[in-house]
Amino acid sequence: MTVRQLYQTDAKQIAEIETACFADPWSVDSICSAMENKNNAFFGVFSQNRLIGYGGVSVVAGEGYVLNIGVLPEHRTKGAGRMLLESIIQHCQKQRAAFLSLEVRVSNAPARGLYENSGFMPAGLRRGFYQNPKEDALILTKYFSGGDRNDEYIGD
Repeated sequence: MTVRQLYQTDAKQIAEIETACFADPWSVDSICSAMENKNNAFFGVFSQNRLIGYGGVSVVAGEGYVLNIGVLPEHRTKGAGRMLLESIIQHCQKQRAAFLSLEVRVSNAPARGLYENSGFMPAGLRRGFYQNPKEDALILTKYFSGGDRNDEYIGD
């Protein structure tokens, strides 16, 4: 498997992965729009020249947020998700982000295990965040040493 950055020419394949992975998938237009944002980056993992998973991240003001990570069901538990997450983490570190945060379904034990094994820690809960089915989202965050922190205290 190999990883590379994705572009708008990959949007149709990303949408196919979205449809296979999520109850409320992003459309091709939504994907293209997200890819036009200079703060966002998308990465894909390929097996035999076929896109089998993708991940997107947004880095704004020194803060990183995972937009989505999806791997085709038949390719899960084979390292593709870890490769995508590592690419996203490396991108955030190159952008000097202070942290990387994401939401995950409370019931998604495999994804939670991936994130927690990569140093993400629970940071909060978003009640009723997901639909189809309705479910809470666990907020997980990974802090980076040496990132730009924009949370300086400004005294009275």
